[in-house]
Amino acid sequence: MAKAGDEKEIGNAVTAEQVELLAQKALEQRPLISIRFRLMAGFLSFFLLAVVMIITTIIILQQLDIRMQFLVIADKYTNEIQQARRFEKNYFLYGTNLPDLLEHARTAQELLQSSNSELESVLGKNELNTMTMHLETYMNLLEQLKIQPVPGTQGEQENITSIESQLRMHGSQMVDYAFDLSAKERGNVSQMFTWVRRIPLIFLFFLLLLMIYFANLLTRQIIGRLTRLMSVTERIANGDFTPIMPERRYRDEFTNLNLALNHMMLELDRHQQKMIQSHKLLAVGNLTAGVAHELNNPINNITLTAAMLEEDYQQLSDDERLEMIHDLGHEAERSTQIVRNLLDFARESEMTTEQLDLKQLLNDTIRLAANQIKLSKVKAEINSKVNLPLIHGDRRQLQQVFLNLILNALDASPSGGTLKMTIERAQTAGYLEVIVKDSGSGIPQHILPRIFDPFFTTKPTGRGTGLGLSVSLGILKQHGGNIEAESTPGKGTSFTVLLPVAETPAELKEQADS
Repeated sequence: MAKAGDEKEIGNAVTAEQVELLAQKALEQRPLISIRFRLMAGFLSFFLLAVVMIITTIIILQQLDIRMQFLVIADKYTNEIQQARRFEKNYFLYGTNLPDLLEHARTAQELLQSSNSELESVLGKNELNTMTMHLETYMNLLEQLKIQPVPGTQGEQENITSIESQLRMHGSQMVDYAFDLSAKERGNVSQMFTWVRRIPLIFLFFLLLLMIYFANLLTRQIIGRLTRLMSVTERIANGDFTPIMPERRYRDEFTNLNLALNHMMLELDRHQQKMIQSHKLLAVGNLTAGVAHELNNPINNITLTAAMLEEDYQQLSDDERLEMIHDLGHEAERSTQIVRNLLDFARESEMTTEQLDLKQLLNDTIRLAANQIKLSKVKAEINSKVNLPLIHGDRRQLQQVFLNLILNALDASPSGGTLKMTIERAQTAGYLEVIVKDSGSGIPQHILPRIFDPFFTTKPTGRGTGLGLSVSLGILKQHGGNIEAESTPGKGTSFTVLLPVAETPAELKEQADS
C-alpha cells in the first residue's frame, strides 16, 4: 500500500510539473517587448514631436524672414514704378524730369532682375515674363523719347503722341503688376503668420493625444497587469495554485514575475500536500491508541468465544455452536470495519469532489473518533436544521477537518464536558455553516488571532505540531469555504466552518434564466 501511495504521489508531482512547464513554455515563446522599451519609445515620441515642432517653426520663420525681405523689395519696386509714372506725367505736361523718369525706371528694372527667381515663385513664370516685357518695352519707349527731337512737324508730333500713348499703357500695366505683386506677397506673409500662430495649438493637440495614448498604455500595461497579479495573489491565498497562462502575444518584465509565481505556486502546492498528509498521519497516530483500545473489545470477545467453543464443543448443542460462530463472525466484521475506517481516512488520494450530506459526514467522523469520545467522557451531539442542501467537497479531506476540530475540542474539554455541533444555513447566501462548540477552558484573546498560523500550538511539547488548524484552513479554502474562531476564556471555544452549497440543476437553470 505504501509503495502504491508513493507512486501516486510521484505521478501527481509529475503532472503538476508538466502543467508548470506548459505555462512556462507558453509564456517564454512570446516575442519580447519590454516595458522599458515601451517607456523609452513613448518618451522618444514626445521628443520627436517637439523636434518636429521646433524644426517646422524654424523653417517657417526662415521663410517668413525671406518673405519680409522680398516684401520690402516689392514695395521698393512699386514705389519706383509709381515715381516713374509721376515723372512721366510731369514730362508730358511740362517737358521736364525725363532724367528722373529714366533713373526710376532703371532702378525698377534692376530690382526686377535681381529678384527674378523670387518674383517667379510668387507671380508665376508667365506673369513674370509679361511684367518684364512691359518694363522692357517701357524702357525702350523712354530711350526713344530721349533721342526724339523737339517736335516741329506734324509727323514728329504724332510720333511723340504715339510714344506717350504706349508709355501710359505699359506704365499702367506695370503699376497693376506692382500692386498685384505686393498684394500677393502680403497675402503669403499673412498666411505664414497664421501658421506660426497655429503651430503651437497643433503641437498641443498632438501632444494631448500622445499623452492620452501613453497614459492609457501605462494603465493597461502596468496598472492592469498589477491588478491581475493582485487577483492571482488572492487566488493563491484561497488555495488555488493553477498556473498563470499568457494573455498577451508578447512578453515583458511581468512575464518573469509570472514565471516566478508559477514556480512558487508549484512549490506551495507540494508543501501543502505534504503538510496535509503529515497532519493526516499525525491524526492517525493520535487515533491509534483509541483504535487499539476499541479493537481489544472484539478481539477479546473472539478469543473468549473461540476458547469456549473449543473447550465445550462436545457439550454444546448445534444451536449454541451456531450462535457462537455467528458471534465470532460479528466480532470479526466489527474489527474489520474499525480497521477499514482507519485505512480509508489514512489513505492518500487526489481531491475528488462529490455531493455530501454534512450531517452524515459529521456522524461518520464521530464514529471514527468514538473511542476518544468515550475515553474523554465528553457528550457529543449533532443538531441539524431540516431540509438543508448538500455541499460539494472531498469526503476524506473534509472529514480530516472535522476530525481535527473534534480532537482539539476533546483535548480542551474537561471530563464530562459537552461537544455540540450545529449545522444550519449561514448568513452569507449560498453557504452552510457548521458550528463546533466545546465547554473547555477557552483561548485567550491575545492568542486567538494566531491559532491558524502554521506550527503555532497551545498544547504541551510533544502533543501537537501546530499544523492542524493551518491545514484545515487550507483545505477549506480549496473548497471555497472558510473557518472562524470565537472563544471566551473559561466558557469554551466555538469554531464556525463555512462551506458553499452544491447548486442543483434546477437552481442552475433558474440562475441562467435570470
